[in-house]
Amino acid sequence: MIGSYVAVGDSFTEGVGDPGPDGAFVGWADRFAVLLADRRPEGGFQYANLAVRGKLLDQIVADQVPRAVELAPDLVSFCAGGNDIIRPGTDPDDVAERFEKALARLAAAAGTVMVTTGFDTRGVPVLKHLRGKIATYNGHVRAIADRYDCPVLDLWSLKAVQDRRAWDHDRLHLSPEGHTRVALRAGQVLGLDVPADPEQPWPPLPPRGALGIRRDDVQWAREFLVPWIGRRLRGQSSGDHVTAKGTLSPADIRSRITTVA
Repeated sequence: MIGSYVAVGDSFTEGVGDPGPDGAFVGWADRFAVLLADRRPEGGFQYANLAVRGKLLDQIVADQVPRAVELAPDLVSFCAGGNDIIRPGTDPDDVAERFEKALARLAAAAGTVMVTTGFDTRGVPVLKHLRGKIATYNGHVRAIADRYDCPVLDLWSLKAVQDRRAWDHDRLHLSPEGHTRVALRAGQVLGLDVPADPEQPWPPLPPRGALGIRRDDVQWAREFLVPWIGRRLRGQSSGDHVTAKGTLSPADIRSRITTVA
């Protein structure tokens, strides 16, 4: 019976790609928090989402980890290092060493720390060449989790997110359905009786011709890839002026999503 949960991370945990009716992002962590809250008496659950898009590991460690340690919740989800890994020249071994130091701090303060692996990027045009580097970092994350007895939310093995409908139009962040499936998998990792199978088959898609695929690729490059590269060249981050969502009530989250399944 988890009574408090703190989510630490970057855009994935903030919920980018899963906007609520007011335009603010929901995401897998908020949806997962509702699953946890449903197993507690009304008012008997506390939740805070500290994640901010675009943040590197050291920024997460400086800004979010101390707050999570201060809150000392029953559960922390810790997803960090992905933005470091996709940057040219970074060493996954070095990132993993810094990840472990942060995890040790969290594990000393929280009841349980759940860590996440990176996605399999074989279907992501701008990231598929980094697949081996991400796999190396994932191996480190799993080994660190073993040393600290942490449950692992293994996104690499979640086959449902290999479908393009699991991803937002920018092809870098999950869609609402993708976030929902991750929330369900997180529940399974902790042994919860979840309301749906995250690996349930997607409905069949009509076939797409080569011309349609090419047109979609060109539009995606113009709308998302070029601005993304531009921000990297200018040293800018999508989270430079973003504030974390902070403390959220399960009732507020429920009002912004119709279901977690």
